[in-house]
Amino acid sequence: MAIYFDEPSRTFNEYLLVPGYTSSKHVPENVSLKTPLTKYRRGEEEPAISLGIPMVSAVMQAVSDDKMAIALATEGGLSFIYGSQTVEDQAAMVARVKDYKAGFVTSDANLSPDMTLADVVALRDRLGHSTMPVTADGGAHGKLVGIVTERDYRLSRMSLDEKVSDFMTPREKLIVAPADTTLKAANDIIWEHKLNSLPLVDDQDNLMYLVFRKDYASHKSNPNEMLDVHKRYMVGAGINTRDYAERVPALIEAGADVLCIDSSEGYSDWQKFTLAWIRENYGDTVKVGAGNVVDAEGFRFLAEAGADFIKIGIGGGSICITREQKGIGRGQATATIEVAKARDEYFEETGVYIPLCSDGGIVYDHHITLALAMGSDFVMLGRYFARFDESPTNRVNVNGSYMKEYWGEGSARARNWQRYDLGGDKKGMTFEEGVDSYVPYAGPLKDNVAVTLAKVKSTMCNCGAITIPELQQKAKLTVVSSTSIVEGGAHDVLLKDKSGYSSTSN
Repeated sequence: MAIYFDEPSRTFNEYLLVPGYTSSKHVPENVSLKTPLTKYRRGEEEPAISLGIPMVSAVMQAVSDDKMAIALATEGGLSFIYGSQTVEDQAAMVARVKDYKAGFVTSDANLSPDMTLADVVALRDRLGHSTMPVTADGGAHGKLVGIVTERDYRLSRMSLDEKVSDFMTPREKLIVAPADTTLKAANDIIWEHKLNSLPLVDDQDNLMYLVFRKDYASHKSNPNEMLDVHKRYMVGAGINTRDYAERVPALIEAGADVLCIDSSEGYSDWQKFTLAWIRENYGDTVKVGAGNVVDAEGFRFLAEAGADFIKIGIGGGSICITREQKGIGRGQATATIEVAKARDEYFEETGVYIPLCSDGGIVYDHHITLALAMGSDFVMLGRYFARFDESPTNRVNVNGSYMKEYWGEGSARARNWQRYDLGGDKKGMTFEEGVDSYVPYAGPLKDNVAVTLAKVKSTMCNCGAITIPELQQKAKLTVVSSTSIVEGGAHDVLLKDKSGYSSTSN
């Protein structure tokens, strides 16, 4: 006989936090957002990996590549580079993150002398860059012949057909430094000559890197950076339950710090088999998360299978249509509450704490705080990160507004059918569980994450908590009515300017 749940399946938007006592110590600068990424035993001082902030980027083509991984690790989070690509290409992305020299940028907006002002404008609009190196062949590491910045042209007074070679700042007028220049020395040169950027070239005058004044200041102000024991940025990678025997060794060799099984539903033998193979071949040295699940049974299954963290959520993502297509899933708040309860019971029984990741259903920034209060240790975000400069997609103009493309891993565009593993021939899994869409362009990751985390910290203080575990212990949650949700926003007024009233969403 079917099992019926009496409690409605609720979303984050159906809950509010009730304020607690706020003492003088409960101020945002005292809040720590450090949180475990991987499991640990009672009595251990630290898990193998902890996050500086409770945010990871989703295992998606439109979200997590090496550029996103570097930007998010700088802020204290972690990216899981998408696995719906060849083993070689994914491993190369991981290797680029591990090889990245903080502060040294390989330009992705390169010009050749024969290109035109129209090409410059198109690149600027697509990538958002104001400084573009000019190389003889237009390649990232070609012979440096000049640089174009916004000071070199004026659209109102120049023809779009004008050649780059006619208005660029030529090589002979540039201050450059050798490729082996240290970051400190490069920034000394920048400050001494009042530069905004400094090209680094090899012995043949080939461009190797650019160092920017703004990046140095940013690097100095990132105490939460996710760095491994060799002071390299940390990065995760997605795997599937089919080609793990080939993919996992390549990703480990490339330097991946943690893996995550990317699947629409984790309560399955295929995830158990994948985890068993990793444990048999690597023991506990390779950290791997599993999921997704939405109830206590699913959590217990993956916990006993050996998962280092477990993801919660089915059908709650903004581009996910699993619930429409298959009628399967659960409201993200309800799922988080039940799985967190099961996690706490498991910890009491075994002494093993398995972190939870709430994946999907985050519409507003305050939903992150709700997810943490309900028991999640961190959240996985797709739409949220897809809007930023650092996501893999291009910035496009749609009806006069800048947007970025965003598509689901279950969409026809991604063709990532391996994440929907029910055994047999994957060619039979051809219906879509995701859509192809646009999201509003939002600018740099750093600025947006800072605003989001400021809200999280402020709310935690209102609840009388300065750590995530304290929030989970002290949180008081109330279900709200539909009219209460309306009451909670601006209402019964005509807004003068909507630009100052916005919510970032996942």
